[in-house]
Amino acid sequence: MAKVFGAQSTTDEVLEGVDLTGKRFLVTGVSAGLGVETARVLTAHGAEVVGTARDLDKARRATDGIVSGTFELVDLDLASLKSVRACADALNAAGKPFDVVIANAGVMACPQGKTKDGFELQFGTNHLGHFVFVNRIAPLIKQGGRVVCVSSLAHKFADVELDDPNFETTPYTEFGAYGRSKTANALFALEFDRRHNSRGVRAASVHPGAIPTELVRHMTPEMIEAQTKHIMEAQEKGDGSILGSSYTLKTVPQGAATSVWAAVVADADVLAGRYCEDCHVAESSSNPAEQTGVMPHAQDGDRAKLLWALSEKLVGEAF
Repeated sequence: MAKVFGAQSTTDEVLEGVDLTGKRFLVTGVSAGLGVETARVLTAHGAEVVGTARDLDKARRATDGIVSGTFELVDLDLASLKSVRACADALNAAGKPFDVVIANAGVMACPQGKTKDGFELQFGTNHLGHFVFVNRIAPLIKQGGRVVCVSSLAHKFADVELDDPNFETTPYTEFGAYGRSKTANALFALEFDRRHNSRGVRAASVHPGAIPTELVRHMTPEMIEAQTKHIMEAQEKGDGSILGSSYTLKTVPQGAATSVWAAVVADADVLAGRYCEDCHVAESSSNPAEQTGVMPHAQDGDRAKLLWALSEKLVGEAF
């Protein structure tokens, strides 16, 4: 009988007894947190891992403890399409295939800003950077391979805004922008799976859980205070809270477990572009205050197709 994992499962528990010798993975964002843990556990089980980072010196320090298996660092700044294309071109030129691509890197709750190409920073980094990168290296993904996109429960904050992706007319909020980008990650996985499942390549999005990592580095004390006030008011009204005090924080190994589960352990046909949490496929939920579940807007196939078309238009490249 297959092992059953849950919210408290760790990466080591998920991969217990699994031999990944001969498997090749790509993980974006290996300079801290979940990316480092993901690379660590995969190499510990014999896999070859290519990790990306925009600050290679920082990534080298963060991954210094990864000694087993084969590990390589490559330069990738997802906020620059020039960097994205250069990294993808170099990987394609090398021609070494991947079994799994894990789109892990991201930024969260940033002050309003733009990428080097003029896109809203969170949508441009978290979604458009990965959109171009993963699509460009898609030919390297082996038949039967997988793509795992790290989304978030924050997808409940906001749907994608197809008419104003860069907040040109919409008032900007840090978490609203983050929520949009995380919904985009889920919709990208859904449409990528639809386009590639004919050759056995499956995709999924995952919510790692609430984890104290460097992702919160852009949050000022004022932002944290405002978010705490919002949570307390919601609890007083009996509305629950996405990030309430009853929400249990995960350790980094627990947070990375769902990515590893989807990448290695889960049945490929179960993934099918779906949104996963706590090492299982999430149930549908229409209540944004619930701490689990996926909102319908993040699993809407028609929205996924429209986002794909918009993304191609924005980056000037068709896939």
